[in-house]
Amino acid sequence: MAKVLLHICCGVCAFGSIERLKNEGFYVTGFFYNPNIHPLREYERRRKVLDTVREKMEIEIIEGVYNPKEWFRLCKDYACEPEGGARCLVCYKMRLEETLFLSKKLFFDYFTTTLTISPYKKTGVIFEIGRRLEKEKFLDIDFKKKEGFKRAKELASKYNVYRQNYCGCVYSLIEKRKKLVK
Repeated sequence: MAKVLLHICCGVCAFGSIERLKNEGFYVTGFFYNPNIHPLREYERRRKVLDTVREKMEIEIIEGVYNPKEWFRLCKDYACEPEGGARCLVCYKMRLEETLFLSKKLFFDYFTTTLTISPYKKTGVIFEIGRRLEKEKFLDIDFKKKEGFKRAKELASKYNVYRQNYCGCVYSLIEKRKKLVK
């Protein structure tokens, strides 16, 4: 059975992605690495959902280092970019690089990410980044296909877990709040 290290952006997205990978015959280990999430209490809320994911999906989840200073350093020049712009590409790349690094260190066959389950993320761009990093090891699975996002929401509801309402970074939070004020 091929082993895959799955970058997890949040518990909700993890449910549908893990279920699909298992159904396709993979042995899945999760990797929660998200230095982009802000503020800290939001990060902690999302991290807490991992306990339910571990239990219900019966997988190991490795937690990466939470280093928002490094994320801000990489993304500072893109603060004014809209959601889905250049800042997001830098963020995707940062998280995929770390997932690839860990997958090699721990001898996984493949790596991939839950980011593709979101209807708000540009799957083609995520695939391009993953393939550029390591074409042979990157699983380019569009988890939103086969009603993946719908299934993720169903499982999150079934297990009564927190479901966030913005991508996670401070800039997306500000953008969301501006839209609410209008």
